[in-house]
Amino acid sequence: MVFQTRYMTGDEFDHFVRLPENGDRNFEYIAGEITELVSNSKVSRIAARILGQIGYHIEMNHLGRCTGADGGYAIFGEKYVPKGAFVSYTRQPAAPDGDYNPIAPDIAIEVLAFDNADIKMLRKIGNYLAAGTVLWLVDPEQKTIDVYTPNQPRKTLRVGDFLDGGDVLPNFRLALAQIFKD
Repeated sequence: MVFQTRYMTGDEFDHFVRLPENGDRNFEYIAGEITELVSNSKVSRIAARILGQIGYHIEMNHLGRCTGADGGYAIFGEKYVPKGAFVSYTRQPAAPDGDYNPIAPDIAIEVLAFDNADIKMLRKIGNYLAAGTVLWLVDPEQKTIDVYTPNQPRKTLRVGDFLDGGDVLPNFRLALAQIFKD
C-alpha cells in the first residue's frame, strides 16, 4: 500500500494513528503533514548496531531507557519516530505511557533513507537542537554520521572515527567501522 502525505491538525493526527488499521504502522507529524515511515534492511541493520551498543551501555551503567524504530517523541507539537533514542533516568525517572513520549530524547538517532533526505529532516534537526537533543544523523551511503549538539558546530564522523556519547552518555564509544561493516 502506498501512503500519500496528508495535512491535518495535531488532534486529527492523534486520532488517525490510533485507528485499528494503523496499529502496525509508524507515522510522523511534521509541519501539519502526516508521513508514513518505511524502512529498509540496510537502515534497520545500521540502527540496530548503534542501538544494541547504547542499550548495553545504559543497562550496565543504569543510565536510562532506549527506544527503537517504534518509539515516538512529541517535540514542539510535532511527532517524530527516530530509528533509535535515549532518555536518561534523570530527565524521565518513570517510563511514559502513550503513543509519543512527551519528553524529547537526550539522543536521537536518525538514519537517512531515500525518502527522508529533504526539507523535513532539516526541520527535525532544528527542532531536536532547540529541544536540547543531541542528534546522530547517519548517512549509510556516505558512511558518515553528523553529530548535532545544541550550541555547538556540527561534527562529521567517518569510518576510522569513533562515535562517543559526550556528556549525555559518558564513556560510550563506538567505532564507525563497526557500524558500517557491511
